[in-house]
Amino acid sequence: MNEVATSFAVQDNRISWIDEAGRTAHTEMRPVIDHPSPNHDTRTDDTPVDMLVLHYTGMQTGEAALERMCDAAAKVSAHYMIEEDGRIFRLVPEERRAWHAGVAAWRGHRDINARSIGIELVNPGHEFGYRGFPPAQMSALAELAHTILTRHPIAPRNVVGHSDVAPARKTDPGELFTWQTLARQGIGLWPDHKPHRPATHEPDMAHAQRQLGVYGYAIDVSGIADAATAQVITAFQRHFRPACLDGLLDGETAMLIDAVAAACGKSA
Repeated sequence: MNEVATSFAVQDNRISWIDEAGRTAHTEMRPVIDHPSPNHDTRTDDTPVDMLVLHYTGMQTGEAALERMCDAAAKVSAHYMIEEDGRIFRLVPEERRAWHAGVAAWRGHRDINARSIGIELVNPGHEFGYRGFPPAQMSALAELAHTILTRHPIAPRNVVGHSDVAPARKTDPGELFTWQTLARQGIGLWPDHKPHRPATHEPDMAHAQRQLGVYGYAIDVSGIADAATAQVITAFQRHFRPACLDGLLDGETAMLIDAVAAACGKSA
């Protein structure tokens, strides 16, 4: 699969990719392994499926994660799980409400499970030896995500991480997840450029909070650098500035926040 694909089409179990040079490539979609979980319920009829939420499993093995998400007593699940070798498991039908996001919020919505597809990426997470996501896993994710985008009206700004919708609780998929690579393949949002800001400009906290809210975070516009704001800024940095996870509003982070908010207007 071309990592700089700019558009795609899905038909007859094949994905057609068009790269930046206008060249077209075709690939067979890999099989999806059905492994049903009992942990799901009914979606409401009037709620669109307009979000894709990415997680890491945060367990020592994929087998352990799969077992837990298929244990009725655990009361957790996702629609799909992708192993590090690229195998895709389907746990919950997309028309059902999987239990993956928990207490979360995005763009004013609170029941994120009701309006989202959840994908778990096998990775031990920060507790058990966090590591990068292998090419086979990322390739499988891109293929799966593209097919999901053909079935549901999910805007780029609504392809997010668990840490974005629950910044006070979660850190996944984490700073090693390559959001920019995924966005270059038409999945998710990445700013084209950072707007110019004079070097002497002091970041305005209230403005940054408003801009973070434009993107989608649940954040109060207080003008105060409180603990909740630091959690949101850290989540934003995990997504867009993974080399810096200090939760502080310096000039670089402020410029990125403005750039992402500006990109939201282009992506709807």
